[in-house]
Amino acid sequence: MEQAEKIIERLDLDEKINILSGKNFWQLHDVPKGNLKSIMLTDGPNGLRKQEDSADNLGLNNSVKATCFPTASCMASSWDEELIYEVGEHLANECLTERVSVLLGPGINLKRNPLCGRNFEYYSEDPLLSGKMAKSWINGLQSKQIGASLKHFAANNQEYYRMVSDSIIDERTLHELYLKGFEIAVKESKPWTVMSSYNYVNGVRTGESKELLTDILRNEWGFDGAVVSDWTAVDNKVASIKAGLDLEMPGNNGLFNQEVKRALKSGELTVEELDKAVLNVLNLIIKAQNNLEKEHNSYDKEAHHKFAKKVATESVVLLKNENSILPLTTDKKVALIGEFAKKPRFQGSGSSQINPTKLSNAYDEFKKKLGDNLLFASGYDLKKDEIEESLLKEACEIASKADIAVLMVGLPDSYESEGFDRKHIDMPQSHNALITEISKIQKNIIVVLSNGAPVTMPWENDVDGIVELYLAGQASGEAITEIIFGDVNPSGKLAETFPLSLETVPSTHFFPGEPRQVQYREGLYIGYRAHDSFNTEVLFPFGHGLSYTNFEYSDIKTDKLKYTKDDLIEVYFNLKNTGDRDGKEICQLYVEKVDSKVYRPKKELKAFSKVELKSGETKQVMLSFKASDLFVFQNGKFKVESGKYTIHVGASSRDIRLSSELVIDTDDIIYDDKLDKYKNITSNYIFTEKDFENLLGRPIPKPVESKPYTRNSTLGEIKDNFIGKRILSAVEKQISTLASGDDNAMSNMIDAMIYQMPLRTLASFSGGAISINRIDGLVDLMNKKYFSGIAKLIKG
Repeated sequence: MEQAEKIIERLDLDEKINILSGKNFWQLHDVPKGNLKSIMLTDGPNGLRKQEDSADNLGLNNSVKATCFPTASCMASSWDEELIYEVGEHLANECLTERVSVLLGPGINLKRNPLCGRNFEYYSEDPLLSGKMAKSWINGLQSKQIGASLKHFAANNQEYYRMVSDSIIDERTLHELYLKGFEIAVKESKPWTVMSSYNYVNGVRTGESKELLTDILRNEWGFDGAVVSDWTAVDNKVASIKAGLDLEMPGNNGLFNQEVKRALKSGELTVEELDKAVLNVLNLIIKAQNNLEKEHNSYDKEAHHKFAKKVATESVVLLKNENSILPLTTDKKVALIGEFAKKPRFQGSGSSQINPTKLSNAYDEFKKKLGDNLLFASGYDLKKDEIEESLLKEACEIASKADIAVLMVGLPDSYESEGFDRKHIDMPQSHNALITEISKIQKNIIVVLSNGAPVTMPWENDVDGIVELYLAGQASGEAITEIIFGDVNPSGKLAETFPLSLETVPSTHFFPGEPRQVQYREGLYIGYRAHDSFNTEVLFPFGHGLSYTNFEYSDIKTDKLKYTKDDLIEVYFNLKNTGDRDGKEICQLYVEKVDSKVYRPKKELKAFSKVELKSGETKQVMLSFKASDLFVFQNGKFKVESGKYTIHVGASSRDIRLSSELVIDTDDIIYDDKLDKYKNITSNYIFTEKDFENLLGRPIPKPVESKPYTRNSTLGEIKDNFIGKRILSAVEKQISTLASGDDNAMSNMIDAMIYQMPLRTLASFSGGAISINRIDGLVDLMNKKYFSGIAKLIKG
């Protein structure tokens, strides 16, 4: 294949500029002078979402059938890097069949708060676990020459006003948490592309941030692929190119081409800067050409479905198993209750929604096991939150006739989706009432949860068994049945904390913030880092998960007692399966700094491993990490503090089985930054305004004003303006057909998207039919600049 450097020499200016944006919603331009065919990018990450026929300009048309694997929140609970690598391989096979060159995933934004509507699409609240899951997924996918798009870079931790919100974060929190997972994935998997997010970070749009896209991503981490925008995220194309963004998506008929030309002519943009971006996109297209030139057989749909079941069974988390109520035997009469048993909630909503090749459900699979020993009642109406007394009464009657009741409950589609955040972490009233009422007449209860993120459990003490199924993909019905009846021993563990309430989550005080700004006032204290530091009582801790067998930890030791900053630290211990079933245990290693000079979480995850043991078997387990992983970020660089550290090994962040001490000796200078500097952090778990400004090293910026109007004003912000009201009405009418039918999640997503989308995105979503000049003209008219506004509208 001819090198990009040779091809670019033959391209004229218009051809170069065209290459830097898409040909249409999903495809890049052909490059005839390089004999390069167009390549397709399309949605993932838990399956292939390739649109059928022509794409609508919002990318929401029906998609081809594809295997729906478990969502990221479920897969991460496997803690299994090899398994996630295989997921990538399977996804690549489906991409090859459909001639897709880049799959838009994985998403690794941290779960700052349980309310984020897209948490089902993200792995964890911990950057190490997120980064390792992502690098495995990417390496598996790219092993077959299908490119990944690591997203959303960076600090995109909410859906509320995601297109205009500014994430205000201090440098330690940004580098130690929100960038660290991306760093791990970039360095250990070399993704073909990284997708910049919609939001701003500390006042700069991520797609226009030289610090993020060039200084950190390329210069510090060594990224050598292409940076692609999230769809319609580009505002200032010239600033984006200068910052290091290469590819604008979707295609919009050259919406910003004239602005680029003017910048080249004035010297604002150099030819060298333009060519650098063009070369990155050309190299992306070149990488994909070999697969386009080959014929690929269709993948084995049944084999992929079976693998999806394996992924689900490895990821299901057994949260509670009092009185060994699980596994069930087939000689018992079982009441299976809940509409989810027949209409499973198996995936999230939004751009990751997959059209599955087949779909199993718990009712059919239970029926195969139990025959006439299975009773069923729906218990609630999925379309309603309210209690349906007739359905509840029927469910109680059915439960009273059985030996055991298995209740399938959780969150309906309308509760969590891309595009909007949750308002609370409770399940629908009808689901909670179902459990409470049945517990009054049936003592043997197992609750199975289908949800993408944590929920409260006011009935937790009233049931013996709780199983977290998450959104387990198209084979979820088979997977949960194999877990419930013991065909598979559960081995998943939570990749996130289940809090008792939102009030115990520090970030809740500043989530989701104002429409145009969110302050990360909790600093480093998210997830278990907060709960374990402040000894907050939780429902279920990070890393928690039970098995049908038991494991014993013993004899911890390190390969040395003293290390330098450049050393690899090896920790050894014995793990024994003391039960009568074969099983797998996820061993977790946390590190605590003794007498630290700086404020930091009590302990942090630094290594983990999933270990398989036969009944009675003992293995020596080795977990390793670099001394440099014990970092703090100060004065623009990562440093390691000298002194004593405690190594904790256990079954969760709250179930520590073994501890040992070691010493690190470094010459890094660490400046005192103890927690007692920050007066209120220990009483309400967030930094005061003054303390937060001390962390930032500057005053907290004021949010962007909604007036005067700009091309970045949202449709919600212009709705009270005479012209804005008419623009909004026209958009609502145009989009209303997409929200038709019974899809409440899609309707909620579109409603939120309309009011929170910037005015300029109308030009991008129109495919260029509406010019950016017309948008600017409308803005002038709304700001009562009538002559310039009319002139721009006439010019078109």
